[in-house]
Amino acid sequence: MRSPDDPLLTEVGVFVAFEGGEGSGKSTQAGLLAEWIRGLGRRVVLTREPGGTEVGAQLRAILLDPATGDLSPRTEALIYAADKAEHVDTLILPALADGAVVITDRYVDSTLAYQGAGRALHVGELESLARWATADLRPHLTVLLDVDPAVGLGRAGEPDRIEGEPIEFHQRVRRHFLDLAAADPARYVVLDATAAPEEIHARVRSAVEPWLPQAREVAS
Repeated sequence: MRSPDDPLLTEVGVFVAFEGGEGSGKSTQAGLLAEWIRGLGRRVVLTREPGGTEVGAQLRAILLDPATGDLSPRTEALIYAADKAEHVDTLILPALADGAVVITDRYVDSTLAYQGAGRALHVGELESLARWATADLRPHLTVLLDVDPAVGLGRAGEPDRIEGEPIEFHQRVRRHFLDLAAADPARYVVLDATAAPEEIHARVRSAVEPWLPQAREVAS
């Protein structure tokens, strides 16, 4: 993984992913980060998985609509992989090549946590699939917003197809997110998602700022 002082980062963009369970505030924090970085003069692409492209929006409807009903776990994993392939090829890689800061609400870690730990598929096989679908593109930084599923699901409102899974499913997902972060601490910042949104945003800014050398130059 590159370090924040790598000079190539001024030329090829910066990739930040938000991960976490349901109701952890990823969308809110991703939006706040995007607004702050735009204020520094950087181009920002704010996106999400699934659904960051036209094709992805259709796949998102299949994956999250309760009317879809049960899917084979392998089918579900392959649909998520298709969304990722389209997302990376048509949106993320072009934006990074143009020097943008790309902020995504969910990425590969969600596949490993939800379809791996949640659905009990083989995580190694899933990782190979997800890395292939994304051409092994990895975020420079992943922000993990950690919350007890009982709290997060209480925030989520009317449950979609994934949110409606039993609490034990979401507990496995949470544990796997934390395991991923613990295994690669240089690439993650783990934050308590029950803190005040403005406090979380300040900590996110502190973690992301070292990756934005161009932003500091524009703002100076």
